[in-house]
Amino acid sequence: MDLENQKRVKEFTEQYGPENVVVLLGAADGEAAGLAAETVTNGDPTYAGPLTGVQLGLAVYHVVEPEVKAEFDDAVYDEQVSMMEMVLDVDDIINEMTSIRDQYCKF
Repeated sequence: MDLENQKRVKEFTEQYGPENVVVLLGAADGEAAGLAAETVTNGDPTYAGPLTGVQLGLAVYHVVEPEVKAEFDDAVYDEQVSMMEMVLDVDDIINEMTSIRDQYCKF
């Protein structure tokens, strides 16, 4: 997660409260999704951004997870995500996201 997005997440959390912020990711692999998820839950693991040492514990999901996918209109999901979903390792992404949520999410 780049520094500007870390700043935005931190500002939204301060403005709305961490219990009211959900982060939705679209990274192309489990490792990248996990790194971004860890950043918004446990703090920036690269020690480079505004979330270094900041444990927000935010709810975080990936767009291909079943509980998120179920929230979309089918036509919109098909148009915007389904082509990428076919080439992604969805199981790896789900496993990584579940692991991060189990370890660090507070909300």
